[in-house]
Amino acid sequence: MSKVIVIGGGAAGMMAAISAAKKGHRVALYEKNEKLGKKVFITGKGRCNVTNACEVEDLFQNVISNPKFLYSGFYGFDNQAVMQFFEDAGCRLKIERGERVFPLSDHSSDIIRALQEELRINHVMIYLNTTVKEIKIENGKMAGVILKDGTQVVGNHVIVATGGKSYPLTGSTGDGYIFAQKAGHTITKLKPALVPFEIKESHCKELQGLALKNVQATVLDKGKELYTGFGEMLFTHYGVSGPLILSASSLYAKKKKENSENAVLRLDLKPALSEEQLDKRVLRDFEENKNKQFKNAMNGLFPSRLIPVMIEISGINPEKAVHEISREERQQFVHRMKNWEMTILGLRDFNEAIITQGGVSVKEINPSTLESKFVKHLYFVGEVLDLDALTGGFNLQIAWSTGFLAGEGIE
Repeated sequence: MSKVIVIGGGAAGMMAAISAAKKGHRVALYEKNEKLGKKVFITGKGRCNVTNACEVEDLFQNVISNPKFLYSGFYGFDNQAVMQFFEDAGCRLKIERGERVFPLSDHSSDIIRALQEELRINHVMIYLNTTVKEIKIENGKMAGVILKDGTQVVGNHVIVATGGKSYPLTGSTGDGYIFAQKAGHTITKLKPALVPFEIKESHCKELQGLALKNVQATVLDKGKELYTGFGEMLFTHYGVSGPLILSASSLYAKKKKENSENAVLRLDLKPALSEEQLDKRVLRDFEENKNKQFKNAMNGLFPSRLIPVMIEISGINPEKAVHEISREERQQFVHRMKNWEMTILGLRDFNEAIITQGGVSVKEINPSTLESKFVKHLYFVGEVLDLDALTGGFNLQIAWSTGFLAGEGIE
């Protein structure tokens, strides 16, 4: 029976500890925070989007970085297995739009409670408020860890589950990268991902707090499409956010050329209609309001807060009578509704990023066991690895799958 040390009590760490303990190992979990699952607690706006109930093949489609590496992980402990795990642990689940899976109660605390109960049942020793300062390597294999207070803890296997650099207030301060570098590993470039955009134009500040549903967003870099998607977005004092934008940000971070200038965010406010169909719709609205001023003829097209901005973008005099608007002006207005362009200055920082893009290079990790190729019995799981995905429960699925695989594979 081996002594397994898990560093980090987040999603991947808790799952790794449970998985290793179920194999009969003695497991000690070290967490620097005062409680487990601090980041899990705030995911999904406190509701915790546990996984996604899509087909297993579709999980890979939603992974941005190194999806092939996750073949063993996803098939070894897939989304259905994750859902079964939580149901068996007494946490009822539900499936919402986009196949997103949440606890039935809408409380992330129920997910954490289920994991804590599994840790307890499987006799995992939990050390809170305890920081691991370094890992001990002797003769090319793990020998244990050294705590911040100098205590040396002997262990045969060490699983690093320290997370990335996003939301540092939850304890994700990049410790795992230091452990990895000590073991000779490469850390790929770290970038904030699933994070809001900063926009140059002042319209966003004027519209702060306004949410738009059913819009299409396209991100272009030098005319090349990096992302296109459909969903909900939110205007903020610095730019744009919301599920649609967060997904766009991950592709932007991954694909944008380092040397290129500002990229463009193009919004289609009426994606269900072609320009021709939208023109007919606007013409109909104009006919009904032909004696009104342009500024008073758009209540049927946009939320009231958006109207002044759309008038400005249209280039049409707001005082102009609707029946005086030319066909060319109207068609230009329709085109702008379908192609509202904003200048992307960049991404917000790690303090607002849901996840980190980049991390321990997966080329140096065994995908079947998550063991280091350089140091025996050293494992890396979850966000500390160069793995990230779109919103919708896919990042937590990576955490559950990699954590389970590492714990289960320990002999």
